[in-house]
Amino acid sequence: MENRAVLTRPAPGPLRTLRYGADADQVIDLWPGEGPVVALVHGGFWRPEYDRTHLRPMANALHRAGCGVAAVEYRRRPGDPAAAVADLRAAVGLLRPSVVVGHSAGGHLAMCAAPDGTAVLALAPVADLRLAARLDLDDGAVTDFLGGPPDEHPGLDPVRLPDRRGPLVIVHGTADERVPVQVSESYLAAHPGTSLVRVPGAGHFVLIDPESRTWPLVRRELTALLPA
Repeated sequence: MENRAVLTRPAPGPLRTLRYGADADQVIDLWPGEGPVVALVHGGFWRPEYDRTHLRPMANALHRAGCGVAAVEYRRRPGDPAAAVADLRAAVGLLRPSVVVGHSAGGHLAMCAAPDGTAVLALAPVADLRLAARLDLDDGAVTDFLGGPPDEHPGLDPVRLPDRRGPLVIVHGTADERVPVQVSESYLAAHPGTSLVRVPGAGHFVLIDPESRTWPLVRRELTALLPA
């Protein structure tokens, strides 16, 4: 079992929280800074029980490094995928970040909803919904999220969308058991211009853990996407 300590590791909360809609989940935790703004989108297979708080160690590490950080919350309603996508579009439109960083299901949302021209760093993203459904990731998470089979929602499947106009870098561990690296490799096959960084021996959660040995690589890829 992969170490999931980062999911519950205590870390300072945000300096302030911004509301961008009437729903309780339409909020953004902010760590303002002088540097470029990085928007973080959490994973958890789009399920209601996982929220943005597990990204606080990552948010604080990036803030200490000089970034302005915004951790986006979004509606996670099984069978209502449009709500999550609309929320991310609204939040990113408000923030206008330099880079959107999405992990796991958050990587999927970033690839679907970040506007053209905005750089995306997708960490172990669910980048091919049909393949993820065939692999039955998290016991039917894709079908639960969509409310039906992926073929009914082609516009929400990154692998079937046009190439993004803007930088896109995917980082994926080769030992990831939550979202196998073959999901990102399938996206790469359909979008060969994408940069896929395979991390030998890395699992799923180390990509968001500032205390992991993989973190310097994640920082390197993020820094390369930030404006000089």
